[in-house]
Amino acid sequence: METNHLIARVKQLAETYFTEIQAIRHHLHAHPELSFEEHETSAFVRQTLEKIGIHDCQSIAGTGLTFLINGKKPGKTIALRADMDALPIQEANQVPYRSKNEGVMHACGHDVHTASLLGAVKILNQLRDSFDGQIKIIFQPGEEKVPGGASLMINEGILENPTPQRILGQHVMPFLPVGTVGFRPGKYMASADEIYLTVKGKGGHAAMPEMLVDPIVIASQIILALQQVVSRKASPKIPSVLSFGKIIGEGATNVIPSEVKIEGTFRTFDEKWREEALNHVTEIASGIARSMGGECIVDIHRGYPFLANHEAYTLSNIKAAADYMGKENVVDLDLWMAAEDFAFYSHHTDACFYRLGTRNETRGIVSGVHTPTFDIDEEALKTGMGLMAWLAIHELMA
Repeated sequence: METNHLIARVKQLAETYFTEIQAIRHHLHAHPELSFEEHETSAFVRQTLEKIGIHDCQSIAGTGLTFLINGKKPGKTIALRADMDALPIQEANQVPYRSKNEGVMHACGHDVHTASLLGAVKILNQLRDSFDGQIKIIFQPGEEKVPGGASLMINEGILENPTPQRILGQHVMPFLPVGTVGFRPGKYMASADEIYLTVKGKGGHAAMPEMLVDPIVIASQIILALQQVVSRKASPKIPSVLSFGKIIGEGATNVIPSEVKIEGTFRTFDEKWREEALNHVTEIASGIARSMGGECIVDIHRGYPFLANHEAYTLSNIKAAADYMGKENVVDLDLWMAAEDFAFYSHHTDACFYRLGTRNETRGIVSGVHTPTFDIDEEALKTGMGLMAWLAIHELMA
C-alpha cells in the first residue's frame, strides 16, 4: 500500500475509533489507581483487548500486560509502551468523567496514554497485512513510583522473547497545542534520585542553646553547603539540579528539636557524575553535622536514569511524523529536567520518547501535569492513537 494512501487509512481509522477511545479515556480517568495497584485498570484493558479480538494477553510485573501483533510475514520486532498508573492528587475538575476515587487522579495523562495505545492497537490490528514483523504491546504499571514499573518489566523479561530492536513511547505535554507533537534526538530527560537527610542533635529549651546541639542550625548549614555540589563541583556542560522541598523540625518558639528531616531531589544527565554528586551529598552532609557536634543520616533512594532518545530512530520518527501531521506541527523539544521510567528502556534498546500536544487556550485547557486541574483537549486522542500506529508501521516498512 502506497505511503500516502496508508497514512490516509490510519487517519480515517483514528477518526472512526475516536468516540470509542474517548469513552475508554473517560472510564480510565474516572477510575484511577495508584502505582502498582492498577488491578481494575489492568482488568479493564484486558477486557477491551478481548473485544478487539486479542485473547493472548500475558500478565507481567503484577498488573502489567503484554502481547504481540503479528504482521503479514516475519521480520523485526518493535515495541509500543503506555503507562497506566495515577497520582495521589484530589481532582478539582468538574467534568462528567472526574475521578470517582477520593484523593487519586490521572493528573499526568496516563489515562490518555493507555487509551491512545488501545486505539493504536485497533488500527494496527486492522492493518496488520500492511507491514512485516511484529509489534510488542506494553501496558506498564507504576511509572510514578520508584523503582518504576519499567525496571520491573525489564527484570521479568519484557525485552526478551522476542527482543524488540526499537521501542516507542509518548507522553502528554500541556505546553504544546493540541494537534502538535514534539521530539528531541539524544539526551532528553534527567535522572532522578530522592535524598532523605535526618539531622540529629540534642534538643531542649531554646533559652539555653549552649547546652544543646541545634539540628535546625546544622540543617541550615547543610542545605547551604550542598548548593555547592552543583555550583562548584559539577561541570557547566552537564545540566544538574539539586533541590530540597521539605524540611521538618518540630520544635517551637522556645523549643529546639532533637532532629530535623530534609527531603530533596538530584537530577542530571550523566551517570558517572550522578554517582560522584550523590557521594558528595553524603560526605558534605555527614561532615558538617559531625563538625558541629551532631549526626546526619543520609538515605538516597536511587530513581530513574537519564532518558536518551536514539538519534537515528528519533530522526526517522520526526520525518514520519511530519509526513503524517505536516512539518509545521512537529516541534523541537528542549532538555527536560523531569524524569520518566521509560528511561530504563532507553538504556537497553533503541528508544524514542516523544510529546503529545494537549493544550487549548481558547477552551481554558492550560493546566500543567501533576496539578488538580490537569485535563486535555481530547482531539489529542486522534493524534495519540493515529501517530503511534503510523510510526510503528513506518518503522516496520523501513
